[in-house]
Amino acid sequence: MEFIRTRIETQIMSLTGLSLGKLDLENPKGDPGLFGPDSVSWQVHGDFSSMLIGGISALMLQALHPLALAGVWDHSNFREDMLGRLRRTGQFISGTTFGSRQDADWLIEKVRTIHLQVTGTAPDGRPYAASDPDLLTWVHVAEVSNFLAAHLRYRNPHLSPVDQDRYYAEIALVAERLGAREVPRSRQAIADYLEHVRPQLLCDERSREVLRLLLNAPSPSRLAKPFGGLMMQAGIDLLPDWASDMLGVSQNPLQRKLIRASVNRSAPMLRWAVRNGSVHRAKRRMGLLT
Repeated sequence: MEFIRTRIETQIMSLTGLSLGKLDLENPKGDPGLFGPDSVSWQVHGDFSSMLIGGISALMLQALHPLALAGVWDHSNFREDMLGRLRRTGQFISGTTFGSRQDADWLIEKVRTIHLQVTGTAPDGRPYAASDPDLLTWVHVAEVSNFLAAHLRYRNPHLSPVDQDRYYAEIALVAERLGAREVPRSRQAIADYLEHVRPQLLCDERSREVLRLLLNAPSPSRLAKPFGGLMMQAGIDLLPDWASDMLGVSQNPLQRKLIRASVNRSAPMLRWAVRNGSVHRAKRRMGLLT
C-alpha cells in the first residue's frame, strides 16, 4: 500500500510548481508568509484536485480575452511546453500563498519584471502590455473565481459566504502587488466584474488553439493520462455557461453528472496519497505538522 501511495504522490508532485525545486516552503520556521494558516487562502489553495481543475478552467477563460491572450501567444513557449507553463503558474501560486514572506516577495518581483518585457500588438491592431493594470485584474479574477468555484464544488461546499468574501479580499493583495487596480474583493464584486468584461471577450482561432493544446497536454505517465483527461473535462464543466458556449465545449447534464462523480471518487485517494504538498510543507514550517 505504501508503494502505491508513494507512486501516486510522485506523479502528482511532478505536475506541481514544487517540481521546479526553487522553493523551500518549510523554512524559515514560524514565518506565516503573506497570509498564514488561519487564512481562507490556505484552505482554498491547499487541495490539489480542486486547484488543478480551477487552474485549467481559468486558462480556458483567460484565452477569451484577446489582449491577455496576445501577450501569452507572443511571449510564451506554452505551445511547446504546456506542462512547463502549468508548473510555473503553480510555483507562483504555491509560493505566494504558502511560502515565506521572502519567497512571496521574490516571486512577485520576478513576475513584475517579466511583465515589463511583455509588450506588443494584438491581431486587431491594439497595443498590449502584460503590466497593464486592467489586464492584470482580468487574469487575477479569471484565476481566483475558478479556484473558489472548484473548491466549493469538490472540497468544501459549506464554506460560508463570509469566508468566500474573505478569500477574495485576502487574495486581492497578490494582484495589487503585481500592479492590478480596482481588484474585486467580494463575490458580488467578482460577479459584477465578469458581467462588465464579457463584451470585451471573444473566441477566435487562437482561443481554440489554446483549448486544443490544453486538452492534448502530455501526461507525466500512461497511468496519469486518464486522470488528466478527467481534470480537463472537469475544468470545462466548471466554466460559466456563457464561456463554454463561446468555446464550443458545452456538456450535457449527464456528462456533467458523470464528470463530477468521477472527480469525487478520485479526489479522496489523491488527498490520502499527498503528504508533502505545499500546504503540508507550510504547516511544518509553522509547527502545525511534524
